[in-house]
Amino acid sequence: MDKKEIYEHLAKIYLDASSKKKKRTKVHLRLYNNLFVIGLVLLLVGGSSVAYFSPKKKGLPSETALFILHDPAKINFNFNPVKKESFTINLNRLNLNRFKTLGFSIKNTDARDTISMRIEFTNSFKEKSEVYVKNIPSKWKDFKISFLDFKNITDWSQMQSISFTVEEWNTRKESGILYLDNVRFLK
Repeated sequence: MDKKEIYEHLAKIYLDASSKKKKRTKVHLRLYNNLFVIGLVLLLVGGSSVAYFSPKKKGLPSETALFILHDPAKINFNFNPVKKESFTINLNRLNLNRFKTLGFSIKNTDARDTISMRIEFTNSFKEKSEVYVKNIPSKWKDFKISFLDFKNITDWSQMQSISFTVEEWNTRKESGILYLDNVRFLK
């Protein structure tokens, strides 16, 4: 073999090897991308199924909730000249058929005042129903109220609003502050 033949032979080997390497690299990149996407999907689906299908452990409360208020709300009432003070959350026709309970945390800033609060649901069909929570404590307390207690609501599929109201005749003092937090619907 002369020099020219050797160079052509080396060029052929080199060019064939480099083109195969590029093809392999492209195939490997596609394979890795596909595996990454499949792994991500399995992680998301698997992670959510673990959360929903994990066995219950004794002693640990477990509940599924839809939070509608994450930050504490301040209900600052002063009944001179007003007769009631409300905090209303617009539910925008939210379907609550799958839920059974209203949960929330509340506290009164004045331990010497006895306060009761009215909680009222309104749906798109103008049905209204209220429940009263009595003796709101001065430390955070979690309340859970069954939807069955709201007897005048017959259709929970298009809920308009929920209101938390302090009325003049349900307090001892003319002014005060309530804090409301973790308003949620429980299954």
